Amino acid sequence: MNPVKKLSILVIVSSIIFSCKSKETELVKDDRICITDSMAKIITIDSATLSNMGSELKLSGEVSFDDKKVSKVYPFSSGQVLQVNVSVGDKVSKGQTLAVIKSADVSGNYSDLSTAGNDVAIAKKQMDNQQSLYKNGIASERELIEAKENYQKAATAVTKLKNQISINGGGHTTANGTYNITAPINGYVVEKKINQGGFIRADANDNLFTIGDVSDVWIVANVYETDIAKVKRGYAAQVTTLAYPDKVFTGVVSDVSNILDPITKVMKVRVKLPNASNELKPEMFANIIITNKEGQNNIAISSKAIISENGKNYVVLYKAKCDLKVQEIEILKTIGERTYIKSGVQQGDKVIAGNQILLFNAITEK
Repeated sequence: MNPVKKLSILVIVSSIIFSCKSKETELVKDDRICITDSMAKIITIDSATLSNMGSELKLSGEVSFDDKKVSKVYPFSSGQVLQVNVSVGDKVSKGQTLAVIKSADVSGNYSDLSTAGNDVAIAKKQMDNQQSLYKNGIASERELIEAKENYQKAATAVTKLKNQISINGGGHTTANGTYNITAPINGYVVEKKINQGGFIRADANDNLFTIGDVSDVWIVANVYETDIAKVKRGYAAQVTTLAYPDKVFTGVVSDVSNILDPITKVMKVRVKLPNASNELKPEMFANIIITNKEGQNNIAISSKAIISENGKNYVVLYKAKCDLKVQEIEILKTIGERTYIKSGVQQGDKVIAGNQILLFNAITEK
């Protein structure tokens, strides 16, 4: 074969092989490694920024009611439970009737009030008569004063009974001796201690219901003595639960106890969370990550940009489409999706943070 022709064939075959390899790896190789247009669509470029390097503390806890939004409902007086309208877990509105109680005390109060009302009417009539007689000179001043005092005593007795009825249910009582137990706030019934047909004793001092508002909830967790310095009021907190493992609830540390448990040597902390959707239920188990943002500023990059090989850490620096470099780095700390760098990367440097392993292998094998 003609030598010139043979050389031309070899050049064409070499070009085809190189072209196929280039398409397979999505890289163009000459003296440089370049990012093709198709690869540019599947990589991510992240910038090194100067960020506050805080710390994270992982805790376990449970969901609890906000004590300020929990109300215990007590009976007004003794009696028999005629009706119970709610069960544990029911949503109730302020003023809604929870139960109806038949009370001899309430019935007696109304009976006494009726008698006292009659006494007032009689006393007033006598006072008016004495006043008329006094004006005509028939009755003495002493008799008029005595009639006024009797009327005042009768009126005071009525006021006292009305106040007593008000204390024992007020507008929720009826003359036949029943009174309604109503919800003092909007919320959910979290405790119920009575059933229809039961009796409430005169000396009973226990609550009948507990109503809790769960629009905001607390997460109560224990902090060991070695971690006390890592938690302060106002620190951000991220909470996950077994019920919603893929959902992160964001709150803030609202209270830090100043007392350690003498036996377990732990300190209580409380995280306040908004719960508008009512997904968080009391007694749920929760994992908490408390973030401290009071650390020093350091260079940070996406944790996804880091390649670990043979006990060392690397990133692929990006300056231009065909200006790429593998750079060894030293890591200070990784917090969530950001990794803080001790050396190897400067503020403003760009690193490949997605599918960079393809470029890393191509550069290191070059």
